[in-house]
Amino acid sequence: MDLKYRRILLKVSGELLGGKSGQGFDYAVIAGLAEQVRSACRLGVQVGLVVGGGNIFRGSKSGPPGMERVAGDHMGMLATVINAICLQDALERLGLETRLMTAIEMRSIAEPYIKRRADRHLRMGRVVIFAAGTGNPFFTTDTAAALRASEIGAEVLIKATKVDGVYDRDPALHKNAVRFERLTFQEVLARDLRVMDATAIAFCKDNGIPILVLSMENEENLLHALAGRPIGTLIA
Repeated sequence: MDLKYRRILLKVSGELLGGKSGQGFDYAVIAGLAEQVRSACRLGVQVGLVVGGGNIFRGSKSGPPGMERVAGDHMGMLATVINAICLQDALERLGLETRLMTAIEMRSIAEPYIKRRADRHLRMGRVVIFAAGTGNPFFTTDTAAALRASEIGAEVLIKATKVDGVYDRDPALHKNAVRFERLTFQEVLARDLRVMDATAIAFCKDNGIPILVLSMENEENLLHALAGRPIGTLIA
């Protein structure tokens, strides 16, 4: 297969790991995601992975009324570590070599994030899972994905969702919603499409990193994306 992208950053939401409910863990979904990553690795693609924590805890939004934003965000960052360990286990059971790197040091279970070390792991064919966001409150895992994609020199940031692209309105609520095949960064911001948060969009724009939004429910979608076939919505 001729590949368009050979180093990617795959952003997986926590809700995706929760399956239809978006909560907890749907292990069949997680196994399917791991299989797709293995297929990409077999083609020689270097894969970095950022995972959210929304299936466990969504920052201060999941906390009690009045919870301090910093406390909620720290809890959310730790939730991403739990998800990352789950993904790491699923990938390694398929025979893949992985490294888990966290923005918050917890050396007994993960390596601290160091850019040069991450780059070396990727060049050696290891799947690198980046957890704990940026390590700072007030920044989403979308922004963490944009940051890591830039640092590791990813050729594309692929956002894996339950929806097959970006629509002009919520397709779950509007049957006549229209899917975009291609958008510019400016259009995403001007239309307030909320594909990712504005900071992440602006970061990718400034660093020339295209964003590809696609559904992972079809097990062939990631391979189609790597080959550069029209799929999902490309923001560039």
